[in-house]
Amino acid sequence: MKQQLSNRINAMATSATLEMAAKARELRNQGNDIIGLSLGEPDFPVPDFVKEAAKKAIYENYHSYTPVDGYADLKQAIITKFKRDNNLTYTSEQIVVSTGAKQSLANLAMVLLNEGDEVLLPAPYWVSYSDISKLAGGVPVEIPTSIETDFKITPQALEAAISPKTKMMIYSSPCNPSGSVYTQEELRALADVLVKYPAIIVVSDEIYEHINFTKNHASIATFADMYDRTVVVNGVSKAYSMTGWRIGYIGAPAYIARACTKMQGQITSGANCIAQRATITALENPPSKIQYMVDAFKERRKLILNLLSEIPGFKTNEPQGAFYVFPDVSSFFGKTLNGTLINNASHFAMYLLEKAQVATVTGEAFGNPNCIRISYAASEKDIVEALKRIKKAVT
Repeated sequence: MKQQLSNRINAMATSATLEMAAKARELRNQGNDIIGLSLGEPDFPVPDFVKEAAKKAIYENYHSYTPVDGYADLKQAIITKFKRDNNLTYTSEQIVVSTGAKQSLANLAMVLLNEGDEVLLPAPYWVSYSDISKLAGGVPVEIPTSIETDFKITPQALEAAISPKTKMMIYSSPCNPSGSVYTQEELRALADVLVKYPAIIVVSDEIYEHINFTKNHASIATFADMYDRTVVVNGVSKAYSMTGWRIGYIGAPAYIARACTKMQGQITSGANCIAQRATITALENPPSKIQYMVDAFKERRKLILNLLSEIPGFKTNEPQGAFYVFPDVSSFFGKTLNGTLINNASHFAMYLLEKAQVATVTGEAFGNPNCIRISYAASEKDIVEALKRIKKAVT
């Protein structure tokens, strides 16, 4: 039978992070000792107080369909969290709970973008921003940065990228993949540009909010002149190590929240009932309850940066959040390593997988062709062994 897939799916790229993870699993299943530093998944177990809340919900017989936009008491917990952690004030009608922050982002693209609308993506950016935008008819417009600028855009670069077709900007801080963190002052400077273009909606992805080594998380939505045109996206996957529980949420202007609820009602309906009940407990507890994970990530950052500094050809900055390093590896391009010609970052990442048996992700997928992303959401033992293998493979 002739395959009859849509142009839409044929044009869509496969997620580079998930593709590399799948290749690593395949090699591991064949008996290879692969160290996975490709996925952005904390290696900590879910905190016990969250597990207990989930068990309690099961025995209290939460099993039915949930409201499309989330349980009312979960939405209240999110409202309280936004006020406590971000000094942001939302009402219940401005909150939508989804099956992960990725669905929140997809909802936003589908309800806000028309065919040909341009979406500004400060690069590097999370791999799915681009294809989510394309799926909704949008046209991604990358704003390049470099390791010399700490992978952060300037107001001048932002303004230069804006056109009459610009409808949205999506950025993350702390950033996946670079770990860069925008300060309050830097966001204010970007906001001073954006206020001149009131048609642009800003999507602020703050999923790594609590994994922030500066202690000062800033949100562009806190500026009065940006609040009504900013959507804050967050969730519990990273800070609470609840990746598989699939709970994300937004704080948004009410009309956008209503549109996302309408979209979600036709696609997935409400998120998992037990995960929602557990998320209430997660968010009601202070961030200090998960500080032990943040402290561990900070130590791992120090470890991996020290080890990378010992490998000729890797150029690094010091990420201020998340759990990634994003080294510039362009010095290897055009060189032959153990009989393998390295033409670009994708070749380099594949070389490391095959030769060093370490899974990383090419920076090309994140909009920066000179870098690779290395996750340090792994044990110190695995980090040490992985960097030992990488060093041997490239020297």
